[in-house]
Amino acid sequence: MATIKQVQITFDCANPERVARFWCEVLGYVVPPPPEGFATWDDFNRALPPEEQGSAFACVDPSGAGPRLYFQRVPEGKVAKNRVHLDVRAGTGLVGDERLAALEAECARLVALGATCVQVLRADGENESCISMQDIEGNEFCLD
Repeated sequence: MATIKQVQITFDCANPERVARFWCEVLGYVVPPPPEGFATWDDFNRALPPEEQGSAFACVDPSGAGPRLYFQRVPEGKVAKNRVHLDVRAGTGLVGDERLAALEAECARLVALGATCVQVLRADGENESCISMQDIEGNEFCLD
C-alpha cells in the first residue's frame, strides 16, 4: 500500500487568481514561480488558448510544510454549504479570553481583506471559542 506524502487542496471558484491571492494573505503563502520559459504568470497566461486564460492559479507555503492550494475556475456559482472547509489555526494553545481576543484580531484582519465574519462561537465549557467565516467568494472556513 502506498503512503501519501502530500496533499493539495483545490477550490472551485469564479476568479482563481483573486481567491488565491486572498488565501496567500490569510496563510502567508506565496505564488510559485511561473513555468519554465515564462518570465511571469501573465506571460504564461497569454500563451494559453483564450478559453483557458485565467482558469487556474495556485499558491504554496514558502516553508514547504503546508499543502499547495489550487484554484480552478468553474462555470457554476456556490449554491450550498461546503462539505469540507479549512480551519485556520489562529488560536492554537490559547484559552478563554486570550483565545477569543486572538481570534477576533485575526477576524478583523481577514475582514479587511474581504472575508465575511459569519458567527462568533464563544467557549461553552465543552468547546473553545472559534469564528465561522467566509472567504471572498463565500467559501466557509473557521478561525480555530
